[in-house]
Amino acid sequence: MRYNAFIREKKWALAGIVIGITMLAAGAARGETTLVLHKAVRICLQCIGVG
Repeated sequence: MRYNAFIREKKWALAGIVIGITMLAAGAARGETTLVLHKAVRICLQCIGVG
């Protein structure tokens, strides 16, 4: 009984979490994690004046 009430109260939060995990998995499947990592390294090297 309490479980059903929890789901009913938090359905939008749970939907957002599910959508977020789905989008994260889709980006990882497309190989975008390496692209983001390369951009982050490039920005960090520019900030410290190496790149």
